[in-house]
Amino acid sequence: MTQNKDALKISLIAILCGILLGVVILVLSGENPIALFSTLLKGIIGIDMMSGSGLNLRYFGEFLLTSMPIILTGLSVGFAYRTGLFNIGAEGQLMVGAMASIFVAIMVPLPPIIHAIVCVAVGALAGALWGFVPGLLKSRFNVHEVVICIMMNYIGMYFSNWVLRGLPGSTDSKTVIIDSSASLNSELLSSLTNHSRLNWGILFVILAVFAYWFIIEKTSFGYSLRATGFNKDGAQYAGMKVNRNIVSSMMIAGALSGLAGAIVALGTFNMGRVLTAFENYGFDGIAVALTGACNAIGIVLAGLLFGLLKVIQPLLQASGVPKEIGEIISSSIVLFVAMQYGIRVIMGWMAKRRLEKKQPVTVEPNQSGGES
Repeated sequence: MTQNKDALKISLIAILCGILLGVVILVLSGENPIALFSTLLKGIIGIDMMSGSGLNLRYFGEFLLTSMPIILTGLSVGFAYRTGLFNIGAEGQLMVGAMASIFVAIMVPLPPIIHAIVCVAVGALAGALWGFVPGLLKSRFNVHEVVICIMMNYIGMYFSNWVLRGLPGSTDSKTVIIDSSASLNSELLSSLTNHSRLNWGILFVILAVFAYWFIIEKTSFGYSLRATGFNKDGAQYAGMKVNRNIVSSMMIAGALSGLAGAIVALGTFNMGRVLTAFENYGFDGIAVALTGACNAIGIVLAGLLFGLLKVIQPLLQASGVPKEIGEIISSSIVLFVAMQYGIRVIMGWMAKRRLEKKQPVTVEPNQSGGES
């Protein structure tokens, strides 16, 4: 518990340092730093302190929409990391999950609601299968998962593009719009957020966060996974099925990324997109997992922060502030998180100084029996 608190405290310090660095850069470049905080507030709920505009919940809906896949890929990377693995393949797993969900949405007619649920489930399953490959090679042949995941990212992108182009009615850049029975669009959520694109995918995100917390923290299976990551040889000596745990961990991580891909495809765009480059959802997930200390609540908060920094970039540009300032803040936060050991040393030194100041000063008697 203490380690988790310390990790979250370091993440908070890293976030504050990243924002402070962004403010310093704005001041040095002659820009108004108030514009940054005004844009952050506008990106969340639409209130613009500079112009005095009122509440606009469309911004809030788009802010949540942008954050959802980043939270899921953060959970994916965090789950693998908590079990001793580094899932750098979240990007490929996401693209395969999106492709599989669109394939079912177009090729398999089903009744409403059931259709959407099946599409989401197939997307998560496709991501799990994509995570199975590096997990199997890691467990059987001790091939490092980072190397396999990097290759699987490119294979996933080109394979997904090939499948999507072959679907009926597809062009070189996209598929047809999916049927409403498979879509995650929600008129209710859209109307509540002033016609934003917020959709029912948010329910799957909430379920994924709960599942992450419950499996890791409250089940013997999660304990076995964490024990395997902490000490593989010790876990094997204790009778745990180490190879199975490695494969299971990568499959669960892949399923979370595949779920992110399904939500993006079925909710945000309602079609399959043929991409020529990565969109970096998976790589953003690495930053989110590290910033959130691989803790469920921490990942959610970090995902919301990084989603906010993404959604405000065009708003920054519209207010005369370079949009790259958002990327600078994001990168700075990751940099300060990577410097966590230095932050720990500084925190320890400050705690020691406070303790020394609180200790009473003792007065030693002199040789004549009086006080010195």
